[in-house]
Amino acid sequence: VQLQAFGGGLVQAGGSLRLSCTDSRRTFSNNAVGWFRQAPGKEREFVASSGWRGGTTLYADSVKGRFTISRDNAENSVYLQMNSLEPEDTAVYYCAAARSSVSTRDVGAYRYWGQGTQVTVSS
Repeated sequence: VQLQAFGGGLVQAGGSLRLSCTDSRRTFSNNAVGWFRQAPGKEREFVASSGWRGGTTLYADSVKGRFTISRDNAENSVYLQMNSLEPEDTAVYYCAAARSSVSTRDVGAYRYWGQGTQVTVSS
């Protein structure tokens, strides 16, 4: 698995962004995938995850109802649609693939990480 995340940028509060993450080795279709974020001076935190079939999704309370995770195993890609963005969402966002197929919030369960993409939300 080799992940690459992109789609970040600068957006005004209330706006939307769609992050994408692809597996260039086309091997993560059996893995759960997740999005995490890390703001300056803070620990990396869970955002959303999806089981390998895409049916089991989990969200952090802070993004529930605003963010949607989805995946396209045929394209070896996972997406994070972010709506109603808030300045508190500003962070570097990372995609990750877990060791197993089970959707999880546990950062320790994720073995493969992308390089991160910056999301900045202005007020």
